[in-house]
Amino acid sequence: MFPAEFVREKVETYSAPGDWVFDPFCGRGTTVLESLLLGRNAAGSDINPVAFCVARAKAERPTLAAVLRRTSDLQKNYQQSNPEKWDRVRSCLPPFFKRAFHSATLKELLFLQSTLNWSDRRTDRFIAALVLGSLHGEMDRSDAYFSNQMPRTICLKPDYSLRYWRSKGLFPQKRKVFEMLKEKAEHRLSSTADCATGRVSLADSRIAARHFPKLEGKVSLVVTSPPYLNVTRYEEDQWLRLWFLGGEAQPTYGKVSKDDRHNSASKYWRFLTDSWRGIAPLLKTSARLVVRLGAIGMDREEMTDQLQATINAAFPGSRMLTRPKRSNIVRRQANSFLPSSKGCRFEMDFVFAV
Repeated sequence: MFPAEFVREKVETYSAPGDWVFDPFCGRGTTVLESLLLGRNAAGSDINPVAFCVARAKAERPTLAAVLRRTSDLQKNYQQSNPEKWDRVRSCLPPFFKRAFHSATLKELLFLQSTLNWSDRRTDRFIAALVLGSLHGEMDRSDAYFSNQMPRTICLKPDYSLRYWRSKGLFPQKRKVFEMLKEKAEHRLSSTADCATGRVSLADSRIAARHFPKLEGKVSLVVTSPPYLNVTRYEEDQWLRLWFLGGEAQPTYGKVSKDDRHNSASKYWRFLTDSWRGIAPLLKTSARLVVRLGAIGMDREEMTDQLQATINAAFPGSRMLTRPKRSNIVRRQANSFLPSSKGCRFEMDFVFAV
């Protein structure tokens, strides 16, 4: 994972204004948005609907006026809807939801879930992305989240969450969903009003080039952070956000992707090799590839050797431009909720000429 500053540094170092920058594991769209803000063209792909929704919302931003108007219309429609309908829908949900959200908050979220056409409408997608960003978080630190006490980055399993809330005596606070969305839209769109538009596709990295035929041979720089080996199961960790986008009201496994957490090192490196081959048609012969990578149970030498082998397999003649840089991961939010968990302890940054 990487912050905006990391992307800005790499984009400014290895590309020029007007160049195409691509991210085949675009996550929440940091590479795409920061590249656009720096005057580059940008595109990305991700196989997870949550990542796709958020990244595309950043790449194809509506106007603030359109978002405020649409949110006000949604609020009015909700107020005019039959409240008994949302009570019935709420009553059919598992116990987790009744302790995760205040009843009034949950009914507003259920209305938005059933109404927003996030896959086809730019403004609805942006509003949905705002909901996803606020769906859960640490209510003891901020009132910007809709949920009972939870990590912001991941949603823990329902049974564990219920036990945690009961042991701590925690109950969700009532939130004014529509008003909060308007405030968040003003904050998010005020700094990107003049930013260009990018492209994001819901796609497997191994066939990403098929989704961007007009970019063949045009990409100057790739800045990406693939799934780490044996670290995160994105489908499980994002199950509540996936639910809001139309998924099941419980964690699922292998329905979004079978490659979001590899336990086998050999299968993992094969997956990365296939992913580099999947984007190869998009790259210029002089392109640069920036990769941030982490893993559990692997030292820096092995990680470097294995990653370089995957790059060489996809791009014969490629070479490493700088010495790999290691950075320790100091703070993990999930530690507060899962103190016995063991996550990735360091990350490595690599730059290749391909």
